[in-house]
Amino acid sequence: MPPPASPPPKANKPYFFYGHRTPSQNRPTVRGGLFSNRQTLKPHKTPSKLSIPFDIHKWDPHFLPQNPSPPPSPSPSFSFSSSPRLSPIARFIIDAFRKNRHTWGPSVVSELNKLRRVPPTLVAEVLKLQTNPTLASKFFHWAGKQKGFHHNFASYNAFAYCLNRSNRFRAADQLPELMDSQGKPPSEKQFEILIRMHSDANRGLRVYYVYEKMKKFGVKPRVFLYNRVMDALVKTDHLDLALSVYDDFREDGLVEEAVTFMILIKGLCKAGRIDEMLEVLERMRVNLCKPDVFAYTALVRMLVPEGNLDGCLRVWEEMKKDKVQADVMAYATIIIGLSKGGRVEEGYEFFKEMKSKGHLIDRAIYGSLIESFVAEKKIGVAFDLLKDLVNSGYRADLEIYNSLIEGLCNVNKIEKAYKLFQVTIKEGLEPNFLSVKLLLLCYAKAKKMEELFKLLKQMEKLGFPVIDDLAKFLSLLVKEGPLVALEAFTHLKAKGYISVEMYNILMDSLHKVGEMKKALLLFDEMNASNLKPDSFTYSITILCHVDLGKIQEACEYHNKIIEMSCIPSVAAYSSLAKGLCKIGEIDAGMMLVRDCLANIDSGPMEFKYSLTIIHSCKSNDAEKVIEVLNEMMQQGCPLDIVACAAVISGMSKHGTIEEARKVFSNLRDRRLLTEADTIVYDELLISHTKQRTADLVLSGIKLFGLESKLKSKGFKFLPS
Repeated sequence: MPPPASPPPKANKPYFFYGHRTPSQNRPTVRGGLFSNRQTLKPHKTPSKLSIPFDIHKWDPHFLPQNPSPPPSPSPSFSFSSSPRLSPIARFIIDAFRKNRHTWGPSVVSELNKLRRVPPTLVAEVLKLQTNPTLASKFFHWAGKQKGFHHNFASYNAFAYCLNRSNRFRAADQLPELMDSQGKPPSEKQFEILIRMHSDANRGLRVYYVYEKMKKFGVKPRVFLYNRVMDALVKTDHLDLALSVYDDFREDGLVEEAVTFMILIKGLCKAGRIDEMLEVLERMRVNLCKPDVFAYTALVRMLVPEGNLDGCLRVWEEMKKDKVQADVMAYATIIIGLSKGGRVEEGYEFFKEMKSKGHLIDRAIYGSLIESFVAEKKIGVAFDLLKDLVNSGYRADLEIYNSLIEGLCNVNKIEKAYKLFQVTIKEGLEPNFLSVKLLLLCYAKAKKMEELFKLLKQMEKLGFPVIDDLAKFLSLLVKEGPLVALEAFTHLKAKGYISVEMYNILMDSLHKVGEMKKALLLFDEMNASNLKPDSFTYSITILCHVDLGKIQEACEYHNKIIEMSCIPSVAAYSSLAKGLCKIGEIDAGMMLVRDCLANIDSGPMEFKYSLTIIHSCKSNDAEKVIEVLNEMMQQGCPLDIVACAAVISGMSKHGTIEEARKVFSNLRDRRLLTEADTIVYDELLISHTKQRTADLVLSGIKLFGLESKLKSKGFKFLPS
């Protein structure tokens, strides 16, 4: 029997795809119909730049850009709108801000009204990227006016971060009240955010302000937040407030952690309240645990910069009491602190204790001990430490050798110091001016010029800037006396070691001791040589000529400084202004005062008050001028001739002789001026007023063209 025939296969039903989808690389274009035209999209490849062969003949290093400017970074709004992390609606909102130049207005509101609804999560997303606090505030309040809208914690937090980024932290502190008014009482998290912002910016008082507000809202902090508040207050030196917060901590029945105790202990150590610190430390031992070596080392390191070495030793005793073994860092901290604090003997005892325990001693410890023993002129102990340093496998550095050379020079062992300097060179170190300055001073004071020149030759071979170093050497030698430095300079000059700076140092030192003529002889000697004086040289020359009463010559050197496009020193300005006022050239003196204040940022205070005095003279009231003079003297500026000349200049121009005499009479009655000075200033006042009046009359004659008519009638005009 034949098998039954299988049913005929069903014909495939045609599939119609109506419409089309967006083509992509993995999804080709499919259009409707029985036959679909498939187009596979290939990724668009940017054409690579053709590499141009390098031609050495066309290269010029002078035309290469030294600092090529980086490509301009995109604006924040553009980068935010194109950021893949943003949702499409957030990009739309930020683009709306950008189109309107980040200013809130009807155009921005109309763009936002196109959206059906802006949820709180979207508000937070936009505010996280905003840097304009005004725009962020407008957007935040606009979102809150939507029907049925309520901000959530995320949007409030994002708004707080936005305000803090723009340094509007005071406005951010008002967010808890805003949340409460909108029916969303703040939680501990909101206060934690504000506290963290302020503590990161070291605003301790703001942290305490937020903490007090937290208590008003009835929110109790956790232990972590209490620690954060106390740590911020301790770091900003508000220890008493931190202790009051700790009292609240204990009243809330919370249990201290190790961090809590260490914050208080560090704050008390920093404030030098060691007894209270020991009480907290004992409480930590009883209630929690003993501090470890790292905690004790931190305490010692905190006390050393404060100079509280007794506190360091008490902390060390507490560490021994707890049977905590000090490590290398703890020993190094206390030894270096005691050495630099002038208690090197105690530091040396800790050094021996450290060595007996077999700890690895750092070279910094040796260096601090050697430097301190040298300062106390205990050279033998310092060299014993150097020998121990070398035996331990270390190489002494340049600072250690410089300290030992200085110590040998201080005890007048110049030959040994020179030998040690040679050892420094053999060790392969590169000596500097600190290595030779005391050797040069000792040779100069002992008048051993041959040894000094021998050392200078060696310095030249080693690559020292000898001329610059000799200027530093002379600046140290003048402290022993300008004549000693002048004698040494005479020998140096014979060997060709001269410079403008060396002349300036000697001239300045001679002027300070009243040897103005010798200083001017040096100036003439410099002019006779190939050296060219600089502005400082001319400034010293001005001081010398003013002290000798040669004001005309001083003015000539002032003009030379101006011709060099330089500025005189403040001392030269002050001295020349006083000299001009003394000889009655008050207008020139006041012009010099104005020139000084125009060219120098921090000019003399008496010059600034001189202009204030002239301005107060416009009222023609002696009482107002006296008030300015009193204020000037209260600020520590003495009453000198420049201030009195300012009174004469101001009153002769804006006031009357009678009001000026009232000012000088008041100063005389208060014994700020002597009778002789009052008479001198009165004569200056009269002569200056006559001169100013004559100048005004002559200017009027020239203005109206009467000069030729008066000359024809026999009048003679004296030169101004």
